[in-house]
Amino acid sequence: MNAPLQSRDRAQERAALTLLIAAPRGFCAGVDRAIEIVERALERYGPPVYVRHEIVHNRYVVDSLKAKGAVFVEELDSVPDGAPVVFSAHGVPKSVPAEAGRRGLDYLDATCPLVSKVHRQAERQIEAGRHIVFIGHKGHPEVIGTMGQVPDGTMTLVETVAEVEALEFPADQPLAFLTQTTLSVDDTRAIVVALRDKYPHVVGPKAEDICYATSNRQAAVKAIAPDSDLVLVIGAPNSSNSLRLVEVAERCGTDARLIQRASDIRPEWLDGVETVGLTAGASAPEELVREVVEQLSQWRTVEEHTLVTTEEKMVFKLPRQLLD
Repeated sequence: MNAPLQSRDRAQERAALTLLIAAPRGFCAGVDRAIEIVERALERYGPPVYVRHEIVHNRYVVDSLKAKGAVFVEELDSVPDGAPVVFSAHGVPKSVPAEAGRRGLDYLDATCPLVSKVHRQAERQIEAGRHIVFIGHKGHPEVIGTMGQVPDGTMTLVETVAEVEALEFPADQPLAFLTQTTLSVDDTRAIVVALRDKYPHVVGPKAEDICYATSNRQAAVKAIAPDSDLVLVIGAPNSSNSLRLVEVAERCGTDARLIQRASDIRPEWLDGVETVGLTAGASAPEELVREVVEQLSQWRTVEEHTLVTTEEKMVFKLPRQLLD
């Protein structure tokens, strides 16, 4: 390649790139609390500390805790007698702490308090004699945990408006609804409207159970996506709230991609792109945001702008066992 072509390529590579960074983004209070529970357990008990399922849906976080001595397992069968165990932020069925208690395991519950609130609501609705329609994603750990709070057959899962329309409850059957905390705000609103239209007597919470952090991060993406040519969402492919951020950006008419690390970004994604929006799901640490900024700066001259849509000040208390 001759010198003029090389110079032109270099100039193109270093062309200006406006970077719109969403705020709030990244860790929420529930994730902060869950990670701190594992870290404090390691300090108190010493490694290994066992964790049932990923403490949060982020490989970087999980690997960092593994390096400190956390051992992640799928079920309690893999936890040795006498070992400390932590339950993930997504919550667990009642059968899990019951089994831990039966075995005499020293366990810590890192369930997000907002998820625990949904668990309590489910119990109250069943006590009131209502069948629960639960809006959520089949197979997600939070859904499994919530449905495991009540007797089998007392809760029905729906994911779409079409599934609401297919319900066949008698018109006079007492009903209530609850929602997974990490859903799309817009999708959930449509499903709730369909449910109320079909069953006007259905009882719901004062506000949908979608957590403040999920709602805030979706609102922040709506603020940056219309002015972006591409939105990058840092999060895991099994992270519900991160996947919803991609969907929110796409519904704004903007191309969006889910990445786990900066190394996932392909240079050709930036072809013809002048403005990139950047956010992170509630399980992604700020280190990964800075890693992406540094990677983009290797290819283009980046001008950063942070768009703040709200301030978050929520803090959740740690379990009593770790405060003694």
